[in-house]
Amino acid sequence: MGIADKAGNLGEELKGKAKEAAGKVTDNERLEAEGERDQASADLKQRGEQLKDAGKDVKDALDR
Repeated sequence: MGIADKAGNLGEELKGKAKEAAGKVTDNERLEAEGERDQASADLKQRGEQLKDAGKDVKDALDR
């Protein structure tokens, strides 16, 4: 996973946490849910990048 990908995913996760917190404070369920979705999306992207990295490691090991 590249540094830019990690930074982007972290930014999306932090944005989601902020939205979720703002939704809780203001009793805005829609904003809270949007924040939770942003966090879930960032998590899925991180997992996808980890799978790609693992696939590259396996390919590199097989090529040796």
